[in-house]
Amino acid sequence: MNTQTPNGNDATRSANRSRNVAPFSGLCSRCIDGCRGNCEIFRASFRGRELIYPGPFGDITAGGDKNYPVDYSHLNIQGYAVGANGLPPGVAPTPDNARFPLVDTAAEYGWDSKVKMRLPVFTGALGSTEVARKNWEHFAIGAAISGVTIVCGENVCGIDPELELTPEHKVAKSPDMDRRIAAYRKYHQGDGEILIQMNVEDTNLGVAEYIIDKHRIDTIELKWGQGAKCIGGEIKVGRLERALELQRRGYIVTPDPSDPVTRAAFNSGAVKEFERHSRLGFVTEEGFFKEIERLRKLGFRRITLKTGAYGLRELAMAIKYSSRAGIDLLTIDGSGGGTGMSPWRMMEEWGMPPLYLHSAAWEFSRRLADRGERAPDLAFAGGFSSEDGVFKGLALGAPYVKAICMGRALMIPGMVGKNIAQWLKNRDLPKTVAEYGQTPEEIFVTYETVKAMLGADEIKNVPLGAIGFYSFADKLKVGLQQLMAGARCFKLSVITRRELMSLTRECAEVTGIPYLMDCYRREALDILDA
Repeated sequence: MNTQTPNGNDATRSANRSRNVAPFSGLCSRCIDGCRGNCEIFRASFRGRELIYPGPFGDITAGGDKNYPVDYSHLNIQGYAVGANGLPPGVAPTPDNARFPLVDTAAEYGWDSKVKMRLPVFTGALGSTEVARKNWEHFAIGAAISGVTIVCGENVCGIDPELELTPEHKVAKSPDMDRRIAAYRKYHQGDGEILIQMNVEDTNLGVAEYIIDKHRIDTIELKWGQGAKCIGGEIKVGRLERALELQRRGYIVTPDPSDPVTRAAFNSGAVKEFERHSRLGFVTEEGFFKEIERLRKLGFRRITLKTGAYGLRELAMAIKYSSRAGIDLLTIDGSGGGTGMSPWRMMEEWGMPPLYLHSAAWEFSRRLADRGERAPDLAFAGGFSSEDGVFKGLALGAPYVKAICMGRALMIPGMVGKNIAQWLKNRDLPKTVAEYGQTPEEIFVTYETVKAMLGADEIKNVPLGAIGFYSFADKLKVGLQQLMAGARCFKLSVITRRELMSLTRECAEVTGIPYLMDCYRREALDILDA
């Protein structure tokens, strides 16, 4: 298997000196006493645990670059010369009626109470990481005007610098959570929703009670894990006082800021930052149903579940328990992604890769359905970034998969738009942007569309990162319409697994999608033999 060497990567700001590297260890084939760096072991020799994480924290997202034996690129999409499935009732399948701009990309999810979205995509959890905090308005407003759901991730209340707690150690006031909800709701156009994610610490702090009592949030998400790591969420903090504050709130903080030795190391300049960690969850069937019942009694209309790249046992638990509990959406995240601060080697080497995990999720869902049990609505996550990936994920998981969860791909447009605003202010547009113009109206192809949607006065208040998000969403929609039209699928619900072909026998074995030389062979021979 071709993979990057484990001792040097741009994510950890390290590199091997030698042109020849041992493939398994990642060590240079000739390691010289006196080398001036900069492999991971070299830097870890004096910076230690800092080399576990990608950096610089707060300014990056990171994704694993390991090559797996089979991935989504091993699937291709079928195209047909006949047919038009999913046209409105009474509309004849003619060239005039089966035009790609008429393809309906609207999606919905939910057990009984449905949420509609203009596109079958939504954001990954944007929680307590610095990247999510400082770019929130760009992401949230962009999602709101694009008509898709945004997930406000775990630990937002817990790390809020202005958090106020009751005497019972429950959330009394969280201005940062209030800000995040308000930003999305102000520009919400009716499609999609904001849902709040909750982990062990959030439960202990009473986040569910806070968001239902103050904000009447409809949907809350339980979290078993994610594809980036098999431990709890992490951030870094650079002040001793802040580290102690988070420790008092109940978080795991390392190195221990209350330890005199750690304080001495911080004061001397050796320890420059602290890590805040969340606790591991422990899933039991009884505990899961008890928590679902508690949340429903609080008044939540919908409850969703996010699970990570665990093995087949935990996947079966998630699907079965979600079915029994009537979970509104189960998001299944394959290994390899990260939006903030996941251990780099964990991103590279832990968990089930997306295509394997998603193939098993379809198999398990079908098994439930064959037994007469209702499978929950599913969403797939794990490195999706373009319309072809969206189509493949929907088709591979059909009819159970209703949407694709995108992490880094939906964050990038928000950051690009934000940076364009700063470059315009500084009169420092890079050539890659300046070739399109010198004003937002010239640069953003969808600027006038958003202006018509919100009005000439309100568009002035919309951050350019939100317009960047909308522009990217528009690209996804048009690209998806083209792919769906080529596969003669004019609405999402008619996409099936037959719209895919496996390019290798191994992919066919993993996914159950036939090898391309076997797809439609019977129909082809019937035509020849007629």
